[in-house]
Amino acid sequence: MSKKVAVYRKEHFNAAHRLYNPAWTDEKNDAVFGLCNNPHYHGHNYDLIVKVTGETDPETGYVIDLKILSDIVKEEVMERFDHKNLNLDTQEFKNLNPTAENIAVVIYGLLRPRIDAKLDLQIRLYETERNFVEYPA
Repeated sequence: MSKKVAVYRKEHFNAAHRLYNPAWTDEKNDAVFGLCNNPHYHGHNYDLIVKVTGETDPETGYVIDLKILSDIVKEEVMERFDHKNLNLDTQEFKNLNPTAENIAVVIYGLLRPRIDAKLDLQIRLYETERNFVEYPA
């Protein structure tokens, strides 16, 4: 039987964005993205849950020190995205549509190099109370 344990870190950040494909007409962008295509942007109160899974260290009893995980999330995600316009203020979304799906994949890519490769990582991002994504699925 596996002795893997999942630990979670929950964070909250606020960010504005616009869903828009520059290769499309304004009409097609409106049809596909609706209100999320507002040229003046709109915001969300995102809830982020970072899940790390692995076996506990026999010396510490931790899968990962949650203070260290908190610091990593703060440095890589919160400082980069909180109270930002994702389209205008971040390099990650200069040429990438900031959908919840893409944001989750980007966050995974920022955190993965900072977390021991022997540990599994999953990102769950709530854009609203009822809409959320997970990566990897």
